[in-house]
Amino acid sequence: MTTIKHHTNEVVTEHVARTRPMTTATQRVIAVLRIGFGFTFLWAFLDKAFALGFHTGAVTNAETGARESIDFFAKDAAWLNGGSPTKGFLAFGVPADNPFKDFFNGMAGDAWVDWLFMAGLLGIGIALTFGIGMRIAAVAGATLYALMYAASLPLENNPVVDDHVVGAVVVGLLALAYAGDTWGFGKRWAKTGLVQRYPVLR
Repeated sequence: MTTIKHHTNEVVTEHVARTRPMTTATQRVIAVLRIGFGFTFLWAFLDKAFALGFHTGAVTNAETGARESIDFFAKDAAWLNGGSPTKGFLAFGVPADNPFKDFFNGMAGDAWVDWLFMAGLLGIGIALTFGIGMRIAAVAGATLYALMYAASLPLENNPVVDDHVVGAVVVGLLALAYAGDTWGFGKRWAKTGLVQRYPVLR
């Protein structure tokens, strides 16, 4: 009888260990990761919209490639001043031996592509930074990363994995781990009537 009881206790202990929730430290690290990724998307939007010099609007030395100054809100560079945030990469950044080169080249500079791209950067950035709408942000972010991955083929430094693949996995992890609940508005957002009615917005 004692042996059976001891065995039962071991099973219960093992079950508790497997279902143990994340520690506070883990939640905070994941929250920092969420905010970091969110700011990455937000900054990309702001830089392309206003030409803040990281990469858009940067005046570089033709010989050294070093940035010498910044042409803020540069004409035909900033999105809000006539520039296209997608044309440069889609027209000239896709490798010559990319199997989808014609597809991406054909979209370069199209207004609908620019709008979708910028809306994606802004929406994903806000969602991750503030911890709301994480599920939709994860799907949108993974899709954006997948498209950029396809446009980067063949990869230079690894035959399969690059930062786009890692990014897609991370945004998925952030949504599954409810990363918006720590140092974000995830819990408050989840209690709203809209999210209660449409859980996909969680």
